[in-house]
Amino acid sequence: MDLIAIEEIRTLKYRYLRTLDLKQWDEFTDTLTADATAEYGTATQGRPLTFTNRDQIVSYMRDALGPAITTVHSCTHPEIAIDGETATGSWCLEDTVLVPEYKLLIKGAAYYSDRYRREDGGWRICHTGYVRTYEATIPLGDLPGFKLTANLWGG
Repeated sequence: MDLIAIEEIRTLKYRYLRTLDLKQWDEFTDTLTADATAEYGTATQGRPLTFTNRDQIVSYMRDALGPAITTVHSCTHPEIAIDGETATGSWCLEDTVLVPEYKLLIKGAAYYSDRYRREDGGWRICHTGYVRTYEATIPLGDLPGFKLTANLWGG
């Protein structure tokens, strides 16, 4: 039974990342409980970002990752522990953010620490957050020959 729950949570996290990157906000919203909290450690913003409910999380992501920004989030090394209708998880994150408007590339890595709850017949994220192991900003002008040849949002 735990193996099924672990696979469901793994799929949930991958859906969270996919819908974030593709800006599919309704489906992204559905990965979170209404009372979900988040703490994203980030040097770019100069302080950790803290959110106390799903609406805050989704609103921030929608605004911060608008059509001019392209992201790719990849998580590996899942460690998931099931405890009845709740679970915890740790994930290794690597992310890339392209901001053509500011000619900037952001690369980073972190470890997510998540909590999950089963509700309405499926698993949802009730807390997510990470602490960066590193974050680097690279001006695109410092990458000779760099050219963005495809961008789903045309930004």
